[in-house]
Amino acid sequence: MQITTNKKIYFASDQHFGAPTPELSFPREQKFVAWLDEIKGDADTIFLLGDLFDFWFEYKTVVPKGFIRVLGKLAEIRDSGIPIYFFVGNHDLWMDDYFEKVLNIPIYRENQEYIFGDKTFLIGHGDGKGPGDIGYKRMKKVFTNPFSKWLFRWLHPDIGVRLGHYLSVKNKLISGDEDVKFLGEENEWLILYSKRKLETKHYNYFVFGHRHLPLKVPVGENSEYVNLGDWIGYFTYGVFDGETFELKKFE
Repeated sequence: MQITTNKKIYFASDQHFGAPTPELSFPREQKFVAWLDEIKGDADTIFLLGDLFDFWFEYKTVVPKGFIRVLGKLAEIRDSGIPIYFFVGNHDLWMDDYFEKVLNIPIYRENQEYIFGDKTFLIGHGDGKGPGDIGYKRMKKVFTNPFSKWLFRWLHPDIGVRLGHYLSVKNKLISGDEDVKFLGEENEWLILYSKRKLETKHYNYFVFGHRHLPLKVPVGENSEYVNLGDWIGYFTYGVFDGETFELKKFE
């Protein structure tokens, strides 16, 4: 892809809207909408790298209520002609075709490769990548199994959404009981994953979410791993101007 002159590519992830309660989430939703309003003037493309919602499940004719300001702003930006790409995270992994059919926003479940100008990118949410976390990888296989999704669909939406939200909000990253710290390059799974990918193909940037910690770490010659942080405590995002990638904080 060629970036339009004076335009930029924006990246954000891990908003977890709806957690820990809709009321407490609402100010964060307002802040995210304000950010979208700010960037839409010079945005060439917007990438949302998963966990936009703390829980999301699409029944045939029902989606979770709320988030109307966020969804409306995404629809407005997309209707203006700015491409938006969404990567499913582990909290909204039961997303189906609502974004594609209603908002005209394509969704992806696996990493995707892009070339912007002369820079190569590998982009994804980041869950289940790299060594370790065997328990989660097994759980993800169960939850992404079509039979599991079919069973859950038989729950009435009032029960299913409430149950899903209850389980999702138990995540300590949202409740604030867990202090997210850098574990060192030898213990950060996505850094190890990025270095392993470089053994077979070069990328200038590996851009992921999931970790909830803003990071920008060299992983090879002219290659960096970037984690976008979150919109819970950091309110950070990535921006690429065609030459360099920066992590910024939205005040």
